[in-house]
Amino acid sequence: NTESQIHRQLASGLSMPVGFKNATDGSVTAAVNGCLAASQHHTFFGIDHLGRACAVQTLGNPDCHVVLRGSSKGPNYDASSVAAAVASVRLRLGANCVASNGVVIDCSHGNSGKDENRQIQVVQDIADRFAHGEKGIKGVMMESFLQGGNQDPAPLSELEYGKSITDRCISWKDTERLLNTLAQSVSSRRLKS
Repeated sequence: NTESQIHRQLASGLSMPVGFKNATDGSVTAAVNGCLAASQHHTFFGIDHLGRACAVQTLGNPDCHVVLRGSSKGPNYDASSVAAAVASVRLRLGANCVASNGVVIDCSHGNSGKDENRQIQVVQDIADRFAHGEKGIKGVMMESFLQGGNQDPAPLSELEYGKSITDRCISWKDTERLLNTLAQSVSSRRLKS
């Protein structure tokens, strides 16, 4: 949960990028505040490498970013939603933080209406925007697996290999094609710069 203080504190001690998703109502405030909280030093109760109780001290994580996941109101990967999210980050965190450089778009969930095949259209739209020079998007997330779709959880012997037992996913074949499309669009944008 983006609003969870414990998760924000844990993220402040990770040496890797961490994304904070917008709320399901579409608000980016909690995600922006998550980036701010995780960028700060924290001390909290935890355990050390020997399993003993200790005070964990973190240095803050400068590599957090906002993830636009869509909302109960619909998609939020359009150019105006991206610009508004980046503006919110810059207003709260300043223009020099990593998060102010752009957002990551979750091509699934609310941005695809939870229809795995709609992810393909979302990625193609983003690729077109990359190619035309839009700079507010720094990455994408896709629900992807070896095979498309999903299946209900079952005993291992009854499961179909390579198919998700959680969210509906696009196939690896579609994922590979979309990643190549994104790479070509980024190359096109770089040639124009």
